[in-house]
Amino acid sequence: MNTVLLELPRLYTALAEWLACIVYILPLKKQLKGGALFALSGGFLMVQSLFLTLTKDLPIYFWIPCMIAAIGMMFYFIYASCNISLVEAGYFSVRAFVAAEFVASLEWQVHVFIWQGEQAPVWQETLLLILIYGAAFTIIWLLEKRHILDDGKLNIRPRELWSTVFIGAAVFGISNLSFVSTQTPFSGQYAQEILNIRTLVDLGGFAILYAYHIQLNELRIRHELKAVQNILQHQYSQYQQSKESIELINYKYHDLKHQMIALRAEEDAEKRNAYLKKMEDEIKLFEAQNKTGNHVLDTLLASKNIYCIKNGITLTCVADGSLLNDIDVIDICTIFGNGLDNAIEYEQHIEEAEKRLIHVSVFAQKSFIMIRFENYFEGELELDGDLPVTTKTDTLNHGYGLKSIRYSVEKYDGVVNIGKQDNWFELKILIPMKHGRAS
Repeated sequence: MNTVLLELPRLYTALAEWLACIVYILPLKKQLKGGALFALSGGFLMVQSLFLTLTKDLPIYFWIPCMIAAIGMMFYFIYASCNISLVEAGYFSVRAFVAAEFVASLEWQVHVFIWQGEQAPVWQETLLLILIYGAAFTIIWLLEKRHILDDGKLNIRPRELWSTVFIGAAVFGISNLSFVSTQTPFSGQYAQEILNIRTLVDLGGFAILYAYHIQLNELRIRHELKAVQNILQHQYSQYQQSKESIELINYKYHDLKHQMIALRAEEDAEKRNAYLKKMEDEIKLFEAQNKTGNHVLDTLLASKNIYCIKNGITLTCVADGSLLNDIDVIDICTIFGNGLDNAIEYEQHIEEAEKRLIHVSVFAQKSFIMIRFENYFEGELELDGDLPVTTKTDTLNHGYGLKSIRYSVEKYDGVVNIGKQDNWFELKILIPMKHGRAS
């Protein structure tokens, strides 16, 4: 066996590992940008090249520890560059390592096939390296970016990381088995045979990890869709329950009106008249507050207002509900139910009762329907993508209320915007009017 043919240059390996990291960093959400990312990238390439070159002639039992150290440096490079968790960084590091092994092995196999161990002109070697590395890593980047979210996060869990580590270790072990011993059923006997095994096993390993990644992505999408659908159904169920409760309350108020008429027909004391007048005013106020022109919105507002009163929160609303007549009942429930629930949840943590304020408005703005939720907000607003940063421990299920709002709004070609103005958190929704109707 010609060991010279098998000796893949360490600088080629370092370059492959660096490019593999870059390929996975590009579609992920960055923590470093511009000059800082460029400096870290250059530093990693130099350190990785130096490390692999210096460890070239170490005894075989140092081989595995050196590979682990190389992967560790890839992990640091990805984690330091991107705004992702340690688990996600580990997941992408394993995938980058397997991709680097495959591309480096493929390039060297083509190199050996062309020159058969003879010394090749430097310019030709360099050209081949650029062509194969450039083509292979471009294809990998094009494949990967399709299955990574805009915010670059997949919410990888530890068990998924360990599955990836196991697959990566198995691929690395089998592809390099012939370098350790040729006396196994899975080892090659000749140089070209060993190169074939390494390249094909690495290709198979990359394909398995890519398929696993697609499966994880599909499972995440299904989980998110199910969660959003559950929220939609929950909000609609809440509306149905609220509708029944509000109807009951309205019946009671209607009965009270007749009782007051009967009482007024008698000779009553002034104080009783004043008390009854007060009750009648309160009924009128209740009726006026829940007459927006859309019965679904009226029901939701009445239900949420009752909850706010019980919890010391002031909810005010100025809404032209007739603007919502072309929007489906479930979507109205989703938008206003989740918008109010998010505001109420925050206000319940405000200690001073006079600061627990929520305001809802619905109005026409040119050819658009503007829906705005505002609630008193303390502190700085931090966004993770287009969602506020959560303080909850259940980050996997964070933000589905806002996601369901966005899902409903986008059905009408609308947009959702989140921001902060002074001490007010603002959730603004803009939906084009049907037929471009203006105010």
